[in-house]
Amino acid sequence: MFRKLVEDLLAKALEERKDLFLISFKISETNEIKIEIDGDLGVLVEDCVFVSRAIEHNIDRDQYDFSLEVTSAGALSPLVNSRQYVKNKGRHLKVTHQDGEVFKGVLTDVLDNAIVLEWKAREPKPIGKGKITVNKSINIEFELVKEAVVEIKF
Repeated sequence: MFRKLVEDLLAKALEERKDLFLISFKISETNEIKIEIDGDLGVLVEDCVFVSRAIEHNIDRDQYDFSLEVTSAGALSPLVNSRQYVKNKGRHLKVTHQDGEVFKGVLTDVLDNAIVLEWKAREPKPIGKGKITVNKSINIEFELVKEAVVEIKF
């Protein structure tokens, strides 16, 4: 019953703020609520406060003892929602494929069921000695992404 109440309040808050979306939601056995959100344009402290108040101000503290923590997805957090990929187009990603292979490149497109990464690689010349720089690209279906993180470049 408590979980359903919190889920409904969270859904209502996210319906009101369509630019925000849920990354994770957990309630412990001791009613510790942990919510992680992200937004199409990022997340401000005010956004976390909005979600927190939408839940906390609508639960009777005399009836339920709980704690509530609303956070934003950190810069180093893995991407888990397709909307996170869209907002990170043009950025460098490190993507670990389900088979263990790692790809590093620029996220150039987000398709209905896949992402497109592009990068430059040095390869041997087809004829003669030396190497040439070639453009590489790969489409990786969402279901084959084991982990994807934004690489922070300075």
